[in-house]
Amino acid sequence: MLLEGKIGVVLGVANKRSIAWAIAKRAVEEGAQLVLTYQNERLKENVVELAKDLTPSPLLLPCDVADEKQIDALFAGIREKHGGLDFLVHALAFARREELDGSFLNTAPEGFRIALEVSAYSLVGLARRAVPLMEGRKGSFITLTYLGSERAVANYNVMGVAKAALESSVRYLAADVGPMGHRVNAISAGPIKTLAASGVSGFSKILDVVKEKAPLRRNVDALEVADAAIFFLSDLSRGVTGEVLFVDAGFHAIGF
Repeated sequence: MLLEGKIGVVLGVANKRSIAWAIAKRAVEEGAQLVLTYQNERLKENVVELAKDLTPSPLLLPCDVADEKQIDALFAGIREKHGGLDFLVHALAFARREELDGSFLNTAPEGFRIALEVSAYSLVGLARRAVPLMEGRKGSFITLTYLGSERAVANYNVMGVAKAALESSVRYLAADVGPMGHRVNAISAGPIKTLAASGVSGFSKILDVVKEKAPLRRNVDALEVADAAIFFLSDLSRGVTGEVLFVDAGFHAIGF
């Protein structure tokens, strides 16, 4: 098993359609012991129910990445339970609904700040606290991004800017933690029907366009992204860092 004996934390599980959940399931299948987080009490019930399907049972801890004290408490809990950490999956993002409809020109300052803080800076804050727990290990960090970081996608707006910042953060973090033996990578997933995607106006049209134009003539699913995540979390990718891997049926490679 590719992750046997490894301890990992997965942030971003919201429900059974979450990419984070698909990654969590695959990680356990490959032998990992997990810590799962939930943002608030409303989402806790979903995560608790999903966690029943995982063996061994994961440690469940609250973590709203906009709250520094909760982030500190998360890693204190991981240290107390497991003593160390081998990998971290950052599968979360947020922008206010009003910022994902209409014109990017009308993005409000507060909306811009929130999107960048939650979707991009949170990876930095999490990594800073995770690194001490990875001492003596070869840690792996992965995050999720989207083609809207490179191209203007209708209604993606400030989230595209946030994802661009996230991808840049991956490269700078890779440079910082590489000398410690740790790696940082991103997966640019094609559009998948998740809770987060439901906030993007016209999302169904995006799915249709990808299915029509992508070289594989289909959309991808969460399991395909999860399989790529296992590559990055395992020693199979031991020579890869600072990378953005597209799992989008090849859509990113198409011009006209």
